[in-house]
Amino acid sequence: MKKKERVELLETLETRFRENPGRHEGIEWDDVRARLEKAPKKLRSLLEMEETGGEPDVVGRDEEAGEIVFVDCAAESPAGRRSACYDGEAREARKKHAPSDSAMERAAAMGVELLTEEEYGALQR
Repeated sequence: MKKKERVELLETLETRFRENPGRHEGIEWDDVRARLEKAPKKLRSLLEMEETGGEPDVVGRDEEAGEIVFVDCAAESPAGRRSACYDGEAREARKKHAPSDSAMERAAAMGVELLTEEEYGALQR
């Protein structure tokens, strides 16, 4: 990732972080930024989420793994990630108008994981 991309991404993430404090009570931006600057793969994944119309933001901390948790908080599926089956098996089973990839394949390519039903429900609450 180019320095300019990194700087712009961090600025975007910081703005979103500061505009939505209820998503990440008890977490400080300086801690988030320091962790991201040491994790270029995570920054790349966040950049890909942004580039496809997502709005990744901090939603908590995984105490077990000791990591900050980001989730795409876009109000609806970003335009760059629509028209997809759930996984490769479902995509391949489509007889007509099969999409070029699936949500699972896109997530893997971006270096992220899809939320489980439980995680999604907790986020909605």
